[in-house]
Amino acid sequence: MKVIDIDHLTHKFSETSGIFDIDIQVKEGESFGFLGPNGAGKTTTIRHLLGYIRPHSGTTQILGKDTWYQADEIQDYLGYVPGEIAFFDEMTGTEFLKFIQKYRGLKNVTLQKELIDRFELDTKTVIKKMSKGTKQKLGLVSAFMHDPQVLILDEPTSGLDPLMQNRFVDLVQQEQKKGKTLLISSHLFEEVERTCHQVAIIRAGHIVAKDNIENLRAQHIRTYQVTLPTEAEALAFAKDYHGEQIGNQVKVSKTASLESIFLHYYGGDDDE
Repeated sequence: MKVIDIDHLTHKFSETSGIFDIDIQVKEGESFGFLGPNGAGKTTTIRHLLGYIRPHSGTTQILGKDTWYQADEIQDYLGYVPGEIAFFDEMTGTEFLKFIQKYRGLKNVTLQKELIDRFELDTKTVIKKMSKGTKQKLGLVSAFMHDPQVLILDEPTSGLDPLMQNRFVDLVQQEQKKGKTLLISSHLFEEVERTCHQVAIIRAGHIVAKDNIENLRAQHIRTYQVTLPTEAEALAFAKDYHGEQIGNQVKVSKTASLESIFLHYYGGDDDE
């Protein structure tokens, strides 16, 4: 079942600016990584999924409902962490979560308490005095606490330390086992590799690559030929680096990392 369905989505700000023919499908229980630098079109695509922008052409659907015409019907099933989090600064974390709880009609706060403990969130602090990392934790708790079926996460671990990033990864993997569907936009390639089944790379509003991560790696294998002084040294080298020995030469294949694949599409050095 396609839970998130972006079908040939186009929204032009000018002839060269916007998003063009975006086509992404995410099945139930999958996590999809959305990669691209600022200004590439990730946030514009996400805003269409949230029902904030009307497409010029194409459609966006969540759980079979059009996100522009049926946006209100989707909200109960959706959790969202924006790339730039804005809160009511005069509230404490506790007051803000109670506000969200009331807005969503939540009666059971067991999951909310579990998330607060997981991220070691101090909810007593006034929001305007919180660090960026603490605000990010608050955003994560508010997005996950109503146990949504679909999660759209834009730079979800921005400002978090490595320990909290790992706890976020654990949370995502836990949600996947429960059949949740996630779209994750992130600059952290290792995080995407650990949490996502498929990825798309967007450049200047166009999808330039889209596949599961293993297939993308297989498409970007690099082969090197190394010449050693003797066959014995070549044999030892081949064993150490899983290469193919031919006389005093060894062929070694290297699978690309997600980061090097991304840099390949952006004209960077993909030899790392």
